[in-house]
Amino acid sequence: MEFLIGITGKDFVLTAADTSAARSITVMKSNEDKSCDLNKHNIMLYSGESGDTVNFAEYIQRNVRLYGIRNGIELTPKAAATFTRKELATSLRSRHPYSVFLLIAGYDITTSKPHLYWIDYLGSSAEVPFAAHGYGAYYCLSILDRYHHPNLTLDEAKDLIKKCINELKSRFIVNLFDFKIKVTDQDGIREITI
Repeated sequence: MEFLIGITGKDFVLTAADTSAARSITVMKSNEDKSCDLNKHNIMLYSGESGDTVNFAEYIQRNVRLYGIRNGIELTPKAAATFTRKELATSLRSRHPYSVFLLIAGYDITTSKPHLYWIDYLGSSAEVPFAAHGYGAYYCLSILDRYHHPNLTLDEAKDLIKKCINELKSRFIVNLFDFKIKVTDQDGIREITI
């Protein structure tokens, strides 16, 4: 019952993830951070099987940072998404595939453009203007499709996330306690409130 959402704007990517950690009918934690900073300008949101998600996210984070240390440059969002997709596809063909759903958001400092990548547990990857994973996607994708446009400002994106969260609170049977919202732009990654 997890939910991830990402929206690209004119010069930023806004992401949100619910903070609940549940198994079956039991909520075990209500302040879980389902994101990890890959480097200064790239963030990965993850959901899926709890052991797989943390293990895979830390593996990707460490390898992206190792690349930056070895080569003296950060991976672009596209390069980080491509590496992540390849690792997920490779694990799919092993005895222990990861069951994770990912959103990789980043700001490419070389082209000054934001990017958002949707990746599923089968290793499918697509660059998209907005994305969602989880049951909440059934409610939010139509809202995003209706109100998203390429020149979205940060305030408009905050309002759009607010609309999605309000829709979930009014229509979704599961109460998602809270959301951790982060923005990625030319200044890096920071957490915000709406």
